[in-house]
Amino acid sequence: MTLAEHLAELRRRFLVSAIAVSVFGVVAFIVYPTILKVLQHPYCAAIPNHCSFLVTNPLDGLTLRVKIGFFGGFLLATPILLFQAWRFITPGLKARERRYALPFVLASMLFFSGGVLLAYFSFGHALQFLKSIGGSSLVTAYNPNQYLTLFLLMMFIFGLTFLFPVVLVALELANLVTPNQLLRGWRYAVIGITIASATFTPSGDPLSMMFLAVPLVVFYFLAIAVGKLLKR
Repeated sequence: MTLAEHLAELRRRFLVSAIAVSVFGVVAFIVYPTILKVLQHPYCAAIPNHCSFLVTNPLDGLTLRVKIGFFGGFLLATPILLFQAWRFITPGLKARERRYALPFVLASMLFFSGGVLLAYFSFGHALQFLKSIGGSSLVTAYNPNQYLTLFLLMMFIFGLTFLFPVVLVALELANLVTPNQLLRGWRYAVIGITIASATFTPSGDPLSMMFLAVPLVVFYFLAIAVGKLLKR
């Protein structure tokens, strides 16, 4: 295709993606009460009978609903976004590269979703730690927007870091690193993963850091095994 045709194709894929995010965003906005209860569950599990949100600004409710609509629409539309990206880059790939494109998209969706789910189920432990470290004299009543910001940030970072093995396998297939090189440097990798987990865990508690670091170490060795298998 010519440059103009590439730009037209990019615009078409972008419009489809924007429409998908908008449609799912409207759906998330409509079912906001249900989504809010789902997001509130770790809070209620960590602090039973005292998990009401404290709103101090008349606009907090509207801001929260719009925020949930936007991020909910983006999350629900993720499969469509990845499919549009795949459809855009596929014509420029060679036959061997095209064979790996769809598995990489599916693996990215799977690992990202796994990271989001792990963050969701571990967030209650993070709240318990943060509450306990502040002392029993504090009365807990979170602002919903601040709570949601921390929760979404944690899910996004967990989902993004769970793409780590997909990136490693891609580097192995591109011959930028070899499985043997990764295996020889496993000690440095474990140290780096631990430091990165401690740095990027939004809640800053040791349990969340462990929940992030342990799977990443497992994924590191899994990526080495997959790389060796694909190199045969």
